[in-house]
Amino acid sequence: MLWILLMLCSLHARAQFDMALTNSWALQSFYNPAAAGLHGKLDVKGVYSMQMRGFEDAPATMLVTADLPLFFINASHGAGLGFMNDQAGMFTTKKIYLQYAYHQKLLGGRLSISVRPVLLTESFDGSEADLIDSNDPAFASSEVKGTAFDLDCGLRYTYKDVWYAGISAMHLLSPTITLGDDKTHELSIGSVFYATGGYKLKFRYPRYALAMDGILRSDFQSWRGDVTARLMYDGKKHKLYGGLMYSPTVSVGLLLGFDFHGVNIGYSYEAYTGGVGALNGTHEIVIGYQTDLNKFKKGKNMHKSVRLL
Repeated sequence: MLWILLMLCSLHARAQFDMALTNSWALQSFYNPAAAGLHGKLDVKGVYSMQMRGFEDAPATMLVTADLPLFFINASHGAGLGFMNDQAGMFTTKKIYLQYAYHQKLLGGRLSISVRPVLLTESFDGSEADLIDSNDPAFASSEVKGTAFDLDCGLRYTYKDVWYAGISAMHLLSPTITLGDDKTHELSIGSVFYATGGYKLKFRYPRYALAMDGILRSDFQSWRGDVTARLMYDGKKHKLYGGLMYSPTVSVGLLLGFDFHGVNIGYSYEAYTGGVGALNGTHEIVIGYQTDLNKFKKGKNMHKSVRLL
């Protein structure tokens, strides 16, 4: 069956790279925890990605992240947390994490370093398997689960609101998750490394800008790179963007979104170029909220006494 082959190919890629979200540019603190709390705002985002639409048991990913600055001693710290549920066929991966980042001023920008402890849970529902031999010991006949501790880290340099570059690593501990009470099934997760970068080109008319972002993933056996470009409009009451993404030999995508009073809503469609079919791509929805928490800004919360009026 074709969908089984697609699932196997998808699981192979996801074991190497986790999920490759179309809107990776919007999930800076997920792909590199050093971005947590970097811009002095509470930043909450939720993403739902439906991949390979039209195929039975197609992968689907839900991700919720939140990060904010911490104001003790000085505003040079960030913290965050997140939850991910990634389902592909009979496999489900859950990831729960906390993260901390330290930001240090350097050469007009900020150098950030971070660490992220992770709790990984993997499950396989063998009761859904359609096997010729139902007693095949290579497959569990019921749902089996396992949990392991993992670690991610990141390093990033941000120059004002102009450009950034960073490197990060997920699954540093390369954990092996044992499934089931009898511990006869195992899943090994290898380390994956990321390089990210971006540049914002501001036009003469200040309400418009072009943002370009890139991400490269590799486990030193395979790789995937994504590039996105978004034309942004910053109005008095709302913000809009539209753009394109491209992943060589993998896919092309369309990005649309708007921001109204700190609420961000975005949609993207990613069409695969590798023979899966343009209409069997990935639909992805991003919903977020941002609000300024930097209480140390000059002039913030300053009021005159009525006795001086």
